[in-house]
Amino acid sequence: MSNNNKPLIKVCGMRDPENIRAVAQLPIDYMGFIFYPKSSRYVDMQHLCTGLMPDQADPNISEATKADNHNGIGRVGVFVDAMAQDIITRVVAFELDAVQLHGSETPTFIRNLRATIVPDIRPTLKVFKAMSISSADDFAHCTQYEGVVDMFVFDTKCTGYGGSGQQFDWLLLDSYHGTVPFLLSGGIGPDDAGRIKAFSHPLFAGVDLNSRFETEPAVKDVRLLEEFIGRLLNI
Repeated sequence: MSNNNKPLIKVCGMRDPENIRAVAQLPIDYMGFIFYPKSSRYVDMQHLCTGLMPDQADPNISEATKADNHNGIGRVGVFVDAMAQDIITRVVAFELDAVQLHGSETPTFIRNLRATIVPDIRPTLKVFKAMSISSADDFAHCTQYEGVVDMFVFDTKCTGYGGSGQQFDWLLLDSYHGTVPFLLSGGIGPDDAGRIKAFSHPLFAGVDLNSRFETEPAVKDVRLLEEFIGRLLNI
């Protein structure tokens, strides 16, 4: 659990500017933007096609995400086996506070990426590593990332890279004995607040919400989020 015993809340898969502004009014901690081109929630760069300047963040999204700063909401970029330069470009363009890596990124890649970005580009950048879980044996893969990443995101093992809406057996987390805190992801829906409140693990930091709160890909149902967060935080 987080230091103040309040679970961190990350809402991922955002793209629509008005929806971003509405969700930013909720008591959440992180907002996620997916930079994986094969995702239905993909956030593209604005292509200038000048040959003189690099592509830049969509100004409509950039303007909407400025509201996040006022509410202390961190911006997380989600990547899948992206090149380091692509990640760095988006860290700068979208002023990301964290990168979340969903592919087969190695500890060496992550160390080099962090060394390139911190402290010169984003001094306080955090690195999250998503780990797909289907059995207790999957936690063995976490060991190599100890001391390398700031947070794990435990997600359902599926054919894609998250956003499947499928939930894994949280009892498997009894087998996680690492030192890195984690966000619980994988098919968390509006009816799961009670289960999460009853869930206990010394390294449980919070939840990652996505597809089961959507009206369509990349558009969240603000009312459902508000009701769920109210039950989770007792507000």
